[in-house]
Amino acid sequence: MADTLILSEGAEFDHVIQEVSKYIHLYVMAFEKSERTITRIDKRENMYGGNGIVYMIQMFGHNELANNRLAAYMVLLNNGDESGFHTHNEKNEEELYVVVHGTGEYRERTGMQGSVRKKTLQKGDITAISSIGYHSIENTGNEPLIMFVITTNNP
Repeated sequence: MADTLILSEGAEFDHVIQEVSKYIHLYVMAFEKSERTITRIDKRENMYGGNGIVYMIQMFGHNELANNRLAAYMVLLNNGDESGFHTHNEKNEEELYVVVHGTGEYRERTGMQGSVRKKTLQKGDITAISSIGYHSIENTGNEPLIMFVITTNNP
């Protein structure tokens, strides 16, 4: 997996926020806490061997939710940006992708060498990703691909 760079300010941070804000209102209303905006953006180049850049807009702080991966936006700004094939088996996690904007190609397979099943995703589509499966996502459109990611953890 590629290294993660944390963006909390600067021109790139502002650009990502500006692009995503064209399509969704970035705010969080956590239980019994004041309404707020995002906490940070994680920038991942060549995520899991994929091409381009994936931005993970973190909606919650450390230790605020289970495994701190619930309720993050995954953003692929440009055509061809992708997360490469990966699994969450070692952490026994499952994921849901809810497409908020854009068009992408979702791919999945069983194991490292299984046959690949592909599906074009667009706004409103949802995928369910098993902890034993391998999956990837690529922005195949001309606008940002924005997904709300929900990760479960079954220790």
